[in-house]
Amino acid sequence: METLTIGIIGAGRIGRLHVDNLKKISQIRIKSVSDLVIDHLKSWAKEKQIEVLTKDYRELLDDPEIEAVFICSPTDTHAAIIKEAAAAGKHIFCEKPISFSVGETEEALEAVEKAGVKLQIGFNRRFDLNLRKIRNIVQDGKIGQPHILRITSRDPQPPSIEYVQSSGGLFMDMTIHDFDMARYVMGSEVVEVSAAGAVLVDPEIGDAGDIDTAIVTLKFANGALGVIDNSRRAVYGYDQRLEIFGDKGAALADNNRPTNVEVYTAESVTKDKPLYFFLERYTQAYIAEVSEFVTACLDNTEISCTGFDGLQAQKIAQAAKESLETGAPVKLMQESPIN
Repeated sequence: METLTIGIIGAGRIGRLHVDNLKKISQIRIKSVSDLVIDHLKSWAKEKQIEVLTKDYRELLDDPEIEAVFICSPTDTHAAIIKEAAAAGKHIFCEKPISFSVGETEEALEAVEKAGVKLQIGFNRRFDLNLRKIRNIVQDGKIGQPHILRITSRDPQPPSIEYVQSSGGLFMDMTIHDFDMARYVMGSEVVEVSAAGAVLVDPEIGDAGDIDTAIVTLKFANGALGVIDNSRRAVYGYDQRLEIFGDKGAALADNNRPTNVEVYTAESVTKDKPLYFFLERYTQAYIAEVSEFVTACLDNTEISCTGFDGLQAQKIAQAAKESLETGAPVKLMQESPIN
């Protein structure tokens, strides 16, 4: 059986999650992990049977045995590492966003194309079975011509202020998943963005120059409209819902819960609260996305979540920020059709 040898760049929460999920795939060998702070990772690396632990990611890129890398380092390093990895002939899985600059992202994508390597962006929600089914329903015409898309995405609690300060802001860090999902489900590009935001959860987020609550309105090239609502704190859990309405019907994806049991009494009707956070909600989606990447590298198949998808979501996020700052809608150039 052919094996794909992988290196992981960045061993924070998401990097370690990918290691755990990759370990479930028989065709992979995780040879190396790099992180600027490695002393606390030594026992973890030994437990995961990782052969090399280093502070310098370039050791991974210089290793001829490593065929693919996962870029899980801070966002401001992504574009540069993509270019270096592409030049080294490595296939690349990169967490979102690719960068905070459209120009930097375009340069990185040009390097990937020139090198002829594969690049997958970590929009894991595309691999959620419920959301993938919604997309298939829309593509099959079961709800007819789409008219309205509604996405609710609310975290159970805000991140640390240190994280907020380096995140690129709510639209680039959090809503970017919803922007990608809007394109994915609708099968049409976003051509206009309007955004409103507020600081209603934590004043320190406002002091850091960000918002914690937002409403974004989208116009699509196919004429449909979309609305996304975000909050950094939903006291009842991780709130992830989507509805798409068309001229022949509607399709809805509700929250995942620990059980689907509902209890009916004279006093109330109750059911479980939503799963608490994204690691629980999207467990299978994370496994599915890395499995597809491994298959694409080994079998030379197509990537379904490409650098172009990352670029488009990034452009929508920047347009939302511009709209928030100016109070006016922002138009986007219509790009190549979505496959």
